[in-house]
Amino acid sequence: MVSLSPAARSLVVIPARMASTRLPGKPLADIAGAPMIVQVWRRATEAAVGPVLVACCEQEVFDAVVAAGGQAVMTDVDLPSGSDRVWQAIQRFDPQGDYQVIINVQGDLPTLEPHLITAALAPLAEPSVDIATLVAEITDPEERTNPNVVKAVTGLSAQGGADHGRALYFTRATAPTGDGPLWHHIGLYAYRRSALERFVSLPPSPLEQREKLEQLRALENGMRIDCARVDTVPLGVDTPADLEKARRLLSRT
Repeated sequence: MVSLSPAARSLVVIPARMASTRLPGKPLADIAGAPMIVQVWRRATEAAVGPVLVACCEQEVFDAVVAAGGQAVMTDVDLPSGSDRVWQAIQRFDPQGDYQVIINVQGDLPTLEPHLITAALAPLAEPSVDIATLVAEITDPEERTNPNVVKAVTGLSAQGGADHGRALYFTRATAPTGDGPLWHHIGLYAYRRSALERFVSLPPSPLEQREKLEQLRALENGMRIDCARVDTVPLGVDTPADLEKARRLLSRT
């Protein structure tokens, strides 16, 4: 059971842009009769943790979301990251600050199970946590050494114990060493609004630039990130093959 202050209202924001390097135009790619961004919006809405907002920078994405019954906000096209896009969107959508917890859901997760969004909120019940995210135990041996699978270094145990733990580091390397589980980081974040505001105000950090992992900026600046343990890794659509897999999965539902 997630227990947050009654004042800590949640807002889900999905950043989306058409200029993907590996799969241009993917927010509007058709999956089971709907654009991918609409499928992601539907999954986020099913989580029922608060309003869902798409942060976009192209009119056609805005129009697709609104046509499906969703809410969208136009943001500047030249923002440097999805986090910056989320922050600008909530400033425009909620300038009065009614929403104090912001959940950043990537716009390329059309098969996302809604309960994962709820799981990301749980660590914020601890007042000292600034940012919450998700991890799943790596079970595929190939993923242990794959640099495209980001590992979260955290003290969670494989069996039993706590359902979330503090993130000490994130890396593309195989870490930590020795016996024990490795944790696949899932890039879905729940921020306290004040933490997101601080995060986007900070310059890129040395380890962030070295590992090409934005979340290291938070750790390098003393912010606390906790990881909630989940049992599945959602499919991220980055390539044409991923897109075909998502189409097969959603065509069965």
